[in-house]
Amino acid sequence: MRRGDDLRSLEFETGVQLHAAGSCLIRMGRTHVLCAASLEEKVPGWMKGRGTGWLTAEYGMLPAATNTRSDREAARGKQQGRTVEIQRLIGRSLRQAVDLGALGERTLTVDCDVLNADGGTRCASITGAWVAAALALRARGLEAALVRQVAAVSAGIVEAGDGRRGLVLDLEYEEDHLAAVDCNLVAARAATGGGELMLVELQGTGEGRPFSRAEADGLVDLGLAGCAALMEAQRAALA
Repeated sequence: MRRGDDLRSLEFETGVQLHAAGSCLIRMGRTHVLCAASLEEKVPGWMKGRGTGWLTAEYGMLPAATNTRSDREAARGKQQGRTVEIQRLIGRSLRQAVDLGALGERTLTVDCDVLNADGGTRCASITGAWVAAALALRARGLEAALVRQVAAVSAGIVEAGDGRRGLVLDLEYEEDHLAAVDCNLVAARAATGGGELMLVELQGTGEGRPFSRAEADGLVDLGLAGCAALMEAQRAALA
């Protein structure tokens, strides 16, 4: 049985999409996300002439990613609010990794498509998309624009279920479903791998009850430790 402070099984498979500038299939337990990064020699109209670039993200779940088929959002004619929220989170997080001035007037787009969902899809998307973005910048000779390493992980307080209690890292769906408190944590540090691990974003919710400052500190400590381990794996994938 996985300990509460262990990540799920983790694997990065790079070069999955032949025509993407950089791509990575991340497997965190039974959550699998295909991340691809594309570079275009243009920026949105509102940024033209500024000499700086842009990074944006798109996110989606394939119809059979969960145990019941979901309609494609294109068939519905609009994105769900959850989808928009997640892709904005991915874009915000990855913009912390890239010096947009050094990128020049180019757009880096990261696409995250969930193949299998078993909890933590937004965190897996951010972590895998960073690898895809790093590969894309390397392929185009723009490595200098990559200034930070970014990873994300979930953590929660589980108070029912299979006998485990207390803080749990990298929640799978059943653990998330049982969690009284859950959070998603995005962290960054220098692209060289050194320096202090800093928070980019912290989302925490008392699903079943309020939580104390001490519990919040425990979740942050657990999440930062998880992000540090994810970053080691990211660097190994790039090597």
